[in-house]
Amino acid sequence: MVIKTPNDLFIRLLSEINSAEKQITRALPKMARAADDPQLAEAFKEHLEETRGQVERIEQAVDTIPDIRVKRIKSYAMESLIEEGQELIEAGEKGPVLDAALIGAAQKVEHFEIAAYGTVISLAGQLGYTEAKNILAETLKEEKATDEKLTKLAKKDINQKAG
Repeated sequence: MVIKTPNDLFIRLLSEINSAEKQITRALPKMARAADDPQLAEAFKEHLEETRGQVERIEQAVDTIPDIRVKRIKSYAMESLIEEGQELIEAGEKGPVLDAALIGAAQKVEHFEIAAYGTVISLAGQLGYTEAKNILAETLKEEKATDEKLTKLAKKDINQKAG
C-alpha cells in the first residue's frame, strides 16, 4: 500500500490495528491458560471479550467514513510481541514467576495498542472523521484501563509472590 496522504496513513494504521486486535484474540486464551493466579487468568479472559468488541468497534469506525476499507495488512509488531509472550510461556513453569512474565508481556501489548490508537485517533481528528475518532477513543480508554488493571495485579500480589 502506497502512503501519499494522511488518509492513506490513517487506513494503513487502522488496518494494522485491526490485524493486531485479531492476533490478540488468538493469544489471550493461551495466556489465560498459562496464568496460575486466578485473578490474572480472569483478567485475560475479560480482556478477550473486550478485544472482540474492539474488533467490532474498528468495523463501526470504518463504516462511518465513506469509501474507506480496512486492508489486509499484518501487524508485524504485534506478531513479534505475541511471539515473545509465547516464548515466555514455553520457557517458564506455571506459577508466580510466569505470571509476572505474562503481565510484562501483556503490558508491552497494551502499550503498543495505546500508542497505535493514540496515533490513529489523532489522524481521525485531523481528517475530520469525528464519529470514527469518538468510537476509537472508547477503545483507547479500555486499553489504558487494562494496563492499569495489570499494574495493580502486579503490585498487589503477583510480583511479591514471584520474588
